[in-house]
Amino acid sequence: MADTALETLLRHDRLIVVVSLLALTGITWLYILWLAVGMEAMAHVPASGDGMSGDMAMGTDEGMAMDMSPGAMASMADVAFRPWSVSTFAYAFVMWAVMMVGMMTPSATPMILLFARVGRQAALDDRPFAATGFFAGGYLTAWVLFAALATLGQWLLEFALLLTPMLASGSRILSGIILISVGLFQWTALKDACLRQCQAPLMFIQSHGGFRRDAGGAYQLGLLHGLYCVGCCWALMALLFIGGVMNVLWIAVIAIFVLAEKVVPGGRMLSRVAGAAVVMAGLWQLAAMT
Repeated sequence: MADTALETLLRHDRLIVVVSLLALTGITWLYILWLAVGMEAMAHVPASGDGMSGDMAMGTDEGMAMDMSPGAMASMADVAFRPWSVSTFAYAFVMWAVMMVGMMTPSATPMILLFARVGRQAALDDRPFAATGFFAGGYLTAWVLFAALATLGQWLLEFALLLTPMLASGSRILSGIILISVGLFQWTALKDACLRQCQAPLMFIQSHGGFRRDAGGAYQLGLLHGLYCVGCCWALMALLFIGGVMNVLWIAVIAIFVLAEKVVPGGRMLSRVAGAAVVMAGLWQLAAMT
């Protein structure tokens, strides 16, 4: 009876993993939508003229993020930076962490399902692996760590008065530099090396010691895969500061592109073509200043 129950559970493990991943992705995107609506509403509140507030940039109610009048938007230097509180840092970090989970879980799904499928067969052979959740947790940990760096980057840009209330670049120079840097990175050897690890899940597993039976080993393997993924996609995340960190359509476009790079045949060519286009967009931004 116990064996029958185990076999029944293992036959449905793929469905369980898929439903779990869909639920996680759905919850994170609902949170992103909620934040975006809140920030959009606050961006249209009449300005008090007291400058930028980190708390308001995150959607709280402590004051207007920045003066939205034409004069203020024309000169970012006229807006005073209001230092972030600990709660503001925490709020920003949670925002980035949830957003990274929502954007990157779909692209990690093929690897996670591979781990689950092999784990199912191992369990049927009485040599069970650690639960798939340990591997997935390690992968997502890498992106949560990246979220901490992204939060620091946002703080630095706000300190330099270079972001609008929707957390988009308010400077053509900054936009041009980001676009050109991201586009050039798409052609680098580091991008190639990391993308190869992401495109071939089985090759990644085999080249890093194979599947792990213990929870710690599975978590470490997931973390390593996540770090390769960060190495592949970190520059693309900088594009969020171009279209707006809370621009839901822009977030979705980047997430879809990240997924396409990994699963579409010829993803490497797609990456380079996109890189060339992004460089041209950056040059256009800089040329528009003259």
